[in-house]
Amino acid sequence: MVKGNIVIRTAKAEDAARILQIQKEVVAEKIYLATASEEFDKTVEQQQEWMEKILTNDRETMLVAETPDQIVGWIVFRSPNRVRLSHTGSIGMMIDKESRNMGIGKLLIKGILDWATLNPLIEKVCLGVFSTNERAVALYKKMGFIEEGRKFKEFKLDNGDYVDDILMYQFV
Repeated sequence: MVKGNIVIRTAKAEDAARILQIQKEVVAEKIYLATASEEFDKTVEQQQEWMEKILTNDRETMLVAETPDQIVGWIVFRSPNRVRLSHTGSIGMMIDKESRNMGIGKLLIKGILDWATLNPLIEKVCLGVFSTNERAVALYKKMGFIEEGRKFKEFKLDNGDYVDDILMYQFV
């Protein structure tokens, strides 16, 4: 999928270093993810191994958003390894800080929903999002996701504040 100068494509193992860089930067922001910076020490090799497992699984995929210069964001769809959950999966998305508010998240979500719709094994796409991430919550709602529950005070931030985990879904 191409929109303007942004291309949405399936990730490749050689994208691992840039994808990992974006992930490290988002983790370092300390406001969007459960993972703390000091807990995140993945190497490029580990990232490649993780990505290869995803990309060789019929029920999983990973897409990247790429400008002519570099990858600026990515989205992953992971499906549980349980028979009774095999029709479902969860997404996670990260976008380079300088590339936010440009419609890239919308393109990535559309790409993953298109993939899920065409995949006969997938029926339900799920996600969890910090309640404080208002832009992401609004985007997910705009893209057709519905809140199905909340885990209250699920995350405790460095400053002692608590954040709810909003659970959302969409059938494809």
